[in-house]
Amino acid sequence: MSPPRRQLAILATLLAFCLTGCAAHVDRLREVRGEFYANRIEPARLQLQKNEKKYGREADNFKLDRAIVELSAGRPKEAERLLREVRDSFDYFEQASAAEKVAVMLADDTHAAYAGEDYEKVLVRAMLAISNLMSGGDDATAYSLQADDVQERIIQSGGDESGKNPKLAYKRIALGAYLHGMLREATNLDYHDAARSFVKVCNWEPSFPYGRYDYDRVTGGIHCAKGNGALYVFAFVGRGPYKEQRDEIPTQLSLLIADRIISATGRHSLPPTIAPVKVPLVVAAAPSMDMRGVGVAVNRQNVGETATITDVSKLAIQQYAEIYPRVIARAVARRALKKGVVYGAKEGLNVNNGSAANLLMDLGGIAWEAAEQADTRCWGLLPDRIQVMRVELPAGTHTVGLSPAGGYGATIVHEKSVKIEDGRNTYVLANFADSRLIGNILSSDDAALREQVTAKK
Repeated sequence: MSPPRRQLAILATLLAFCLTGCAAHVDRLREVRGEFYANRIEPARLQLQKNEKKYGREADNFKLDRAIVELSAGRPKEAERLLREVRDSFDYFEQASAAEKVAVMLADDTHAAYAGEDYEKVLVRAMLAISNLMSGGDDATAYSLQADDVQERIIQSGGDESGKNPKLAYKRIALGAYLHGMLREATNLDYHDAARSFVKVCNWEPSFPYGRYDYDRVTGGIHCAKGNGALYVFAFVGRGPYKEQRDEIPTQLSLLIADRIISATGRHSLPPTIAPVKVPLVVAAAPSMDMRGVGVAVNRQNVGETATITDVSKLAIQQYAEIYPRVIARAVARRALKKGVVYGAKEGLNVNNGSAANLLMDLGGIAWEAAEQADTRCWGLLPDRIQVMRVELPAGTHTVGLSPAGGYGATIVHEKSVKIEDGRNTYVLANFADSRLIGNILSSDDAALREQVTAKK
């Protein structure tokens, strides 16, 4: 076989391989979601640990998912450790290196370290606060403040060279403000701080039905009646958003028209835009049931339902939609650069249109473009909604029952014994991805109870 023919065969094989592609993060995430939502906690955790070691550029994403698994399994300290590691990684990778920027333009976005979507950067801090509450709560106030601070910084730093800032249209995440108000109120002193936080909650999440009651309570300066404490039930409800790969067909057609015009009028041809322009898209998971939230019973008496403080899927989709034009622009710039490199190589080598070398270079350019993958890395085990309900109860031990509210089929009540202390908050956390509980109900008094049992022994 002559050299040109041999090169043509090699490039054709490369093209076929690139068009076939390889597994993306969304494919690996699908396995984990399947295990987790089937309530197979330990297999999900082991699969995530395996993926962390095997796929280095995706390790932080799998750590985020493992944090949710650890919380559901009743291991809040381990969840907090993982979340803290990812928070610090996000901060470090926020400024991409020059080498990474080159790699992204010559390959695709998967070659950069993952610095998190904006909503993920805020939620990782809010989740840190929740995890910390379940194991002592010493740092929960600081984490809740971080959530609001980073949200403000992200929004204010979203301007581009033209002065436009699409992030000003972001829906604000009220969870951090709610946690801060709740914690300041629990000091029985800082009611003014609590009131300011609850004002934010009412403005940012006006559909949250308990926000106004929280504000009225703290302005009255009374955390609880004497002899009572407050129970906060936090619920992760539904299956949260994730990323899928989308072929941006209108952009692909525009590029095809442009490169055909240049090929017809220029000295050299451009590789035709055959491979689709691939971009990630944040999508909501299909609901497995029509579930409003979680019903709460105390000592087998219904006391109400949790309500949404943060609609994770809606805010993730809304925030991503605001920056989506930038995602498309980066994909188009990358394609233009690749075509420019091929055109420049033809110019430098004085390759004639119609020659074997020209065909080989066009095939190489097509293969190069076809090798692109959309960056589908994300926090894949977030809930659809984060909900909460506050109940004031007499000090003592109570049986708290949680069950799915709304939906269809038989309702199963999951019960947990919870200790309420005079003038203090107690926190309960449960994950209802659908009609069944995932893992265990976690209570902030679990650690204290374990310490008491150990001391008696």
